[in-house]
Amino acid sequence: MRHLDRFNSLLNRGMAGVAGVTLIAMMGVTVLDIFLRLFSRPLTGTFEIVSWLAAVTTAFSLGYTQIYRQHVAIDLVVNKLGARACASVEAVVNVVSLALFAAVVYEIIAYAGGLRASGSLSETMKVIYYPWVYLVAVGTVGLVVALLADFFHSLRECFPREKSLW
Repeated sequence: MRHLDRFNSLLNRGMAGVAGVTLIAMMGVTVLDIFLRLFSRPLTGTFEIVSWLAAVTTAFSLGYTQIYRQHVAIDLVVNKLGARACASVEAVVNVVSLALFAAVVYEIIAYAGGLRASGSLSETMKVIYYPWVYLVAVGTVGLVVALLADFFHSLRECFPREKSLW
């Protein structure tokens, strides 16, 4: 369990760092475009570049958000249950979320493969963009790993080890 937690933490903290860098890059591209517009020379493809960077920023921050519970949770009913029942509900939610996002990763990879096979190019810059879609899949894998770790943690709370008297 410790190995999964360590891997989860390293993976998602690293991805959060990449997300921070892509966020700064988004800002830099936007500022550069605004500056160049002062000289009537806007940066071609700014919208595409910022959109790709935003997708990576979002995907790479998903796992970090899950680890540190920085998402919206509505737990009015669940909080009224006991600790074991609360952990059981959390385990069910985690396993359903895990299945959902594993399917999402699969579909994103299939979509990127379709883009690659078709030779699809972006509208403005006419460059391949399937690598960005693969990066979104990688970021979503970070969320899947975080959900897996959370699932095991909630199982541990559901079935605590009995303490021996000896």
